[in-house]
Amino acid sequence: MRVGVLEILTDSVSHGWLLKTYDSQFRRQYVSIPPQAVAVWCRQLGHEVHYATYYGQSPPEELLPKDLDVVFLATYTQASALAYALARLYRSRGALTVLGGPHATSFPTDSLRFFDLVVHDCDKESIAGILRGDFEPGSVVSSGHALEDVPSIEERMPYIEKASFVRGRPVRMTIVSLLTSLGCPYRCDFCVDWKNDYVMMPADRLLADLRYISEHLPGVLVAFQDPNFGVKFDETLDLIEQIPEGRRNPYIMESSLSILRGPRMHRLRETNCIYVAPGVESWTDYSNKAGVGRSVGHEKLESVVSQFEELHQYVPGLQANFLFGTDGDQGEEPAELTREFIRRVPFVWPTLNIPIPFGGTPMYDRQLAEGRILEEIPFAFYYMPHLIVRPRHYDPLSYYDLLIRLYRTVVSNRLLLRRVRSARTRGLRTLHTLRTLGMRAQLAQLQAIRSRIALDSEMRDFLDGRTRRLPAFYREQMKERLGSYAELLSEEDMRPRLEPPGTASPAAEPKVVALGGRRPRASATG
Repeated sequence: MRVGVLEILTDSVSHGWLLKTYDSQFRRQYVSIPPQAVAVWCRQLGHEVHYATYYGQSPPEELLPKDLDVVFLATYTQASALAYALARLYRSRGALTVLGGPHATSFPTDSLRFFDLVVHDCDKESIAGILRGDFEPGSVVSSGHALEDVPSIEERMPYIEKASFVRGRPVRMTIVSLLTSLGCPYRCDFCVDWKNDYVMMPADRLLADLRYISEHLPGVLVAFQDPNFGVKFDETLDLIEQIPEGRRNPYIMESSLSILRGPRMHRLRETNCIYVAPGVESWTDYSNKAGVGRSVGHEKLESVVSQFEELHQYVPGLQANFLFGTDGDQGEEPAELTREFIRRVPFVWPTLNIPIPFGGTPMYDRQLAEGRILEEIPFAFYYMPHLIVRPRHYDPLSYYDLLIRLYRTVVSNRLLLRRVRSARTRGLRTLHTLRTLGMRAQLAQLQAIRSRIALDSEMRDFLDGRTRRLPAFYREQMKERLGSYAELLSEEDMRPRLEPPGTASPAAEPKVVALGGRRPRASATG
């Protein structure tokens, strides 16, 4: 069969020099491993495979042939509306449509309105079952277990080249992705990995991949896509250290601060780690990940600043991930603590996030039960800078005022100058500059939303929960982002079908049927 595999990395065509530059240089490198694995498995099963990634470069349906028998799409929730439109387009051409990725995991019920099949965990056998026609339309497909292995770098190379190379060659910003593990030992209530046990991938496969990259892609940046790289920190770095010094590729990873202590920092430098992105999350919650015990507020700030200052001696690129608006946040203090952090450690890039209630998480179940989720908002708005939940301790105007104050601190010319001066490489200086410009565009979005709330009673009533009628603002934004694809979706299509409550409970019955022996099965959903 003719099989298409398309990963959607953005929800609209790039416009303007800044967005085009960022998308072509950076966003295109955000590819994930599972779509490439699916392409490898389909090829190994004897099918003709066409793989592509969409990062805003052209109309996405032009990236795959028109006469496909099966189309696998992978996307996150922000780009779900575009995925829905494309599914409708491919269906009209007679293709079987299959959705995987983060959105499929969080919101399968809504996704099945547009796709024939939705995939959670998968492996080669479950993909083979899809291609054999083992599943009825309307099914949620799962292997019934976490992914135990993925195709090697060598097997994925045709798709790595397609996604990340330019004219067949790696460039300065090319990234090759690896997985050392799946799952996470932490139980953060906002995270879709909250109940997935931590599993280390086979050590021999990881070592073989590291050797292949070292020999065939010297100097290319490696990105470890683990939800939490450092859980088996010493075991993983033991493998990296088997690559001779001087031949180790630079790498980036995400880890909790609690793991990055003592001699481990030195090992990061020795193994050529150039970028770490720990999660600070909140000054009142999730302190176990920061390794500060029960410290909160200023006490937590002092501890975290001290550790980032020490870490910067060993790793040139650092990022801190923040959530603002958790149920523990009250008043101005959380925002002011984040502003102080930003000013004191300008070499750390701050990523600011609004808590989003993704399906299958305890946060989603709790906020749905409390009636705080704005249920009429299309899933395509489940991202910064949009409020999806009524904050427990803030009204919309005061919340956006504090966010705007935070963003103004991040993008100030003075801080940009300090950040660029502290950067040790040209790549980091370029990245900081582009990110600052991008956050200035986001600041303009925040200010526009804040003004709309202040002037539009319909918007205020909706965000305050006094009405369920979706304001015109969201419909206008959706049409602008989708462009010509907006014609494929009605207003009713954009009305989300939320997951029923209780899906995050460890005792809840799964919505999918696990593999029986070697034959995959599925459950049909409404």
